[in-house]
Amino acid sequence: MVDFQQNILKEIGPHNEKRYTFNLKDEILQVCMISDIGCRRTNNEDHCLFSRSQDYNSRNHSGILTAVADGMGGAVAGEHASEMAVSLLCDYYFQTEGDNIPELLLNAIQRINTDIFNLSESNPAYFGMGTTLSALVIHGDVGYIAQVGDSRVYVYRDDFPVKQITEDHSIVAEQLKEGLINEEEARNHILKNLITRALGIKETVETDLYGFKIKTGDTILLCSDGLSNMITDEQIQQGLSSEKLEDGLDYLIDIAINEGAPDNVTAVALRIIGDLEHKDIIKHEKMLIVSPEKKLSFFQKIFDFFSSR
Repeated sequence: MVDFQQNILKEIGPHNEKRYTFNLKDEILQVCMISDIGCRRTNNEDHCLFSRSQDYNSRNHSGILTAVADGMGGAVAGEHASEMAVSLLCDYYFQTEGDNIPELLLNAIQRINTDIFNLSESNPAYFGMGTTLSALVIHGDVGYIAQVGDSRVYVYRDDFPVKQITEDHSIVAEQLKEGLINEEEARNHILKNLITRALGIKETVETDLYGFKIKTGDTILLCSDGLSNMITDEQIQQGLSSEKLEDGLDYLIDIAINEGAPDNVTAVALRIIGDLEHKDIIKHEKMLIVSPEKKLSFFQKIFDFFSSR
């Protein structure tokens, strides 16, 4: 059996620096990851991941895996939880045999949840730690997302507004969904950081699954709430439409920093620049199949029509 670590690119950041940046580009994909400690925190409790097999055949089978995790807990506990989440996600996903990617993601996340929970229960230094996790697998022209917490995944496609694919697991998101508050109230809500799901808090965790088709030219963003709480959808679209991916991500991160960034700020952007192999979406009873194409309202269509004349 070929050694696992030698055949998987496993990039995890940050590495203790105030601002971490990673870039990768090949014939199919362009990737940029940035994590900034922010303006008020003394340590970075966020972590991000980009991983894939170095072998083409294995990569064609398993796809590309990326993730963002936002830890919580006293002292170094949150930082450790988020690092565990992304590192173990890579290990469990690529080490486990099987073709059902949604099931592989679900099983990996349940194992990670157990590992974090057990460590939290057995080691007082890590008591109460937990983490969000937004994970994405790109398999040919199909994307699979596994979601726990309030980190987010967005997709920007040419000629369409940017679309948030995931739903936040938070008190405020539930109130917004039920129509109890509007989007402006949600953005400024005093309880906006209170989440209802996280890895490691309970013995089991419920995970949302999403599947969607990807096109050449699509740009996908994964980010912690340290970014999404500080920027608008319009700013996200402007950043993701930047010709240079790193410039666009820097633009978004800098908005948060210039606004005072009370939290750590982490983002992963992936842009499809080459032709993707066609794949059928692998069905799963717990997975919601979504479209990245956000529908414009009637009034927005009218506005755009007259604006373009």
